[in-house]
Amino acid sequence: MKKIALLTIISLFLSCNSSAQKTENKAKDTFEITKTDAEWKAQLTDAQYSVLRKAGTERPFSSPLDKTYKEGIYHCAACNTPLFKSEHKFDSGTGWPSFDRVIEGNVAFGTDTKIGYTRDEEHCATCGGHLGHVFNDGPTETTGKRHCINGVALTFVPAED
Repeated sequence: MKKIALLTIISLFLSCNSSAQKTENKAKDTFEITKTDAEWKAQLTDAQYSVLRKAGTERPFSSPLDKTYKEGIYHCAACNTPLFKSEHKFDSGTGWPSFDRVIEGNVAFGTDTKIGYTRDEEHCATCGGHLGHVFNDGPTETTGKRHCINGVALTFVPAED
């Protein structure tokens, strides 16, 4: 009886460490721009902080950048790193700004298992801010990728005329 109880306790202990409960696994542990949590809270809006620093997700169709199609560059809202070009933006119908490619070297990738299955997470390569996720259901005539990005994580910088 003691053996069964001991095995049950060990099983419960090990089951509490499942992969579904693990958080993001960023490709980099240190970034060029690092700040304390208090500094990020002071700099960012509540919505930006939730997404960029806590890997939250904004409501679909809530960002005005979802339907912005002017010529320009989308930058990280936390550190102003250029991330996406307007020429690579497309309407995915998902309610989040979507791009078929990134500006090389400015976006880093990691693994996110927070919701019970693995997704490819994207974050700013300069400050580590969470941007969104990349999926393989984008335009087949280009890259086939859909970089699904939280609009609150971006700042749009229009092209100069």
